[in-house]
Amino acid sequence: MLWYVAAGSALGGVTRFLVGGWVQRVAGVSFPAGTLVVNVTGSFLLGFLLRYALGTASITPEVRALLTAGFCGGYTTFSTFSYDAVTLAEDGSYARLAVYVVASVLLSVAATFLGVAAAREALALRD
Repeated sequence: MLWYVAAGSALGGVTRFLVGGWVQRVAGVSFPAGTLVVNVTGSFLLGFLLRYALGTASITPEVRALLTAGFCGGYTTFSTFSYDAVTLAEDGSYARLAVYVVASVLLSVAATFLGVAAAREALALRD
């Protein structure tokens, strides 16, 4: 089981690095947009994968661990989010800090709800 989590974490970490960096370059702002996008999309993905995997016998516990604890755990970036928030505070960018923290939390929770709902629909389509 540990190897599944390790493999998923490696893939998630590389994906986080690529997606976060790409979003940051495309956005072209000093706001941590890459981290925000990774956290929101990771929340959606985790919500979807867990609900879907627990709703079907076709996903083994090993694959579920690879995708959730592994990939999503390596992909989402709460520690980076926290560092970005502290950096904004140290720079005196309190308005941007507030927007970033509120947007990260609210959008990530909303994305998880959407992921769960999408998985329910996907499971219903299978029946």
